[in-house]
Amino acid sequence: MSEKIKATPNEPEKVDSRKTEISRFSLIFNKLGIYVVVILLTFLGMIVSKGQFFTAGNIQSILEAVALIGMVSAGLLFVVYAGNMNDMSIPMTMALGGMMTVQCINFGFPVALLVGIATGALIGLINGFMIGKLRANPIIWTWGFNLLLSGIVRVTWGGKQLYADTVARDTDFAQKSAATFYSIARTYLGSFISLMAIVMIVMFLVSWFIHAKTKFGQKLKIIGTSYDVARFSGINCTKMLIITYTICSVCASIGGIFFAALRKTASYENGTGYDFSCLTAVLLGGVLLNGGKGSVVGAFGGVLAYGILNNILSWVGLDTYSKYLVQGIVFLFIVWLNTYSNRKLGKA
Repeated sequence: MSEKIKATPNEPEKVDSRKTEISRFSLIFNKLGIYVVVILLTFLGMIVSKGQFFTAGNIQSILEAVALIGMVSAGLLFVVYAGNMNDMSIPMTMALGGMMTVQCINFGFPVALLVGIATGALIGLINGFMIGKLRANPIIWTWGFNLLLSGIVRVTWGGKQLYADTVARDTDFAQKSAATFYSIARTYLGSFISLMAIVMIVMFLVSWFIHAKTKFGQKLKIIGTSYDVARFSGINCTKMLIITYTICSVCASIGGIFFAALRKTASYENGTGYDFSCLTAVLLGGVLLNGGKGSVVGAFGGVLAYGILNNILSWVGLDTYSKYLVQGIVFLFIVWLNTYSNRKLGKA
């Protein structure tokens, strides 16, 4: 688009020929985000699977692969959106949530489930207080707290794994509670969708509502954009960050409970690697590390892209280390592409 520049009386009128149109590609990618990649990966999956991509068994495989990461990512995205980069205590939050649930299985499955979730909430409250109130470095604090929790778990249970059917007393009530615990990771509704996938979707819907439809989400955007501006605007940043980390840890504990049920064992190793896997999915969805930018819808797309890519690599038959190589290349490319489109639109 050109605009006229006023000329002096003795000079002809000049025209500003500088390009001001926004790249159509940047606009499309910014609006659709990771779903452009999801569509492309889906087409690629159809090719490499030779028409087997949309079978019930393969859809089950994809949803189960992303369910746990999705559950945790539904909470982690708030931490990243608030400008705190990552929650390094996610692995032990998942592990401890599962272990406390199994340890309390004799009181009945509902009680055990609440105890596991409450454990995650307590971890989140501590993280939020230290980072929101005392302004501890979010990476260093949560990493150190993760080490502390690891030590507590190993000392308390002696490094042992917990099995619900073993922990349960020899009564019908306790054994039924243990059986219910195992079943939550093996229950399917319809022909291909699991209870785990449904829980993940519900958690993302709740996250979307909190993020997009409440004052909490609006205030969190200001905090993520500029903490000082938020503080001087009268926002209670301490309270906001305590709630943010509590949401994150509750989601991580729910993921840990399902993980323990899926593996049929609760162990301090259950959440290993989920801090970076979930961060990768959130970043793929367009939530930026410096905070204040991104959406829950985008993060959900990042989770889907993560699952579909892993599914494609399985169809190709790559070994574990080759998968890591391909995943790293693709993830870096998508993050760069997202950043590039935001810069073109003046959003980064």
